[in-house]
Amino acid sequence: MPATILALLAALFYLSATALQLLHIVQQHRQVNRSFIALSIGALLCHAGVVWRNIFEGGGVELGFYKVSALFFLAINIICILSLIRRPLQNLLVALFPLSAMAVLVATYAPDSAPIRTDLPSGILLHIGSSILAYAVLTLAAAQAALLAAQDRQLKHRHTRGLVQILPPLQLMEKMLFELLWIGEILLTVAIASGFVFLDDIFAQHLVHKTVLTLGAWLLLAVLLWGRYQLGWRSKTAVRLTLAGFALLLLAYFGTKLVLELVLQRV
Repeated sequence: MPATILALLAALFYLSATALQLLHIVQQHRQVNRSFIALSIGALLCHAGVVWRNIFEGGGVELGFYKVSALFFLAINIICILSLIRRPLQNLLVALFPLSAMAVLVATYAPDSAPIRTDLPSGILLHIGSSILAYAVLTLAAAQAALLAAQDRQLKHRHTRGLVQILPPLQLMEKMLFELLWIGEILLTVAIASGFVFLDDIFAQHLVHKTVLTLGAWLLLAVLLWGRYQLGWRSKTAVRLTLAGFALLLLAYFGTKLVLELVLQRV
């Protein structure tokens, strides 16, 4: 099936699943509905087909800004859906699915912004793969932190309806956040280490901003995890440092890639 049709189907499934989950939120249902899971799986399969055709077909690998964005959202959604087995993260998908629909459509219909690469060794692919997985997990952590901040604020103002009613207890929300942070920090460590090992010069002129910002995000999250278990840092500090670290990562990868490819047209 052509990528153009798959992209339209993926967007349709994503938006239908979003509408269904919003209905469940309004009705204050906490359990995951089977129809929601079915729509989500359909969206992921179509999304995966689009990513494969856009990035990996053509005798090499194309890692343009729009294509990588679609791969990034696919990784986020897969991780979030798999996490539903253990943790109630389905409300995060209300924000992620519409963005995923937009990403998959743009990746399919927008012009290419990078050439096809046929000279990528396995070490570089490890670096790219671990980077994307780290960004995906830490994006979920940032979304979780935003929900945690909203929930904490409502509880402090003694609001017991609305968001508080559909979210898990505050302690579980904090636990879920730090689980995501641990996984994200480990993956980010692999990404940084593989970059140092397999890239010719990780501090080259076109990479230095990305490297410095990524190291800053890694250090910020490491301090947060240390403070959590050594000093007992709680929700407010965790939210601020998580969002700050995530902002640095966004600037490091997507900000740098956007400027190089779309503004300066350097690849």
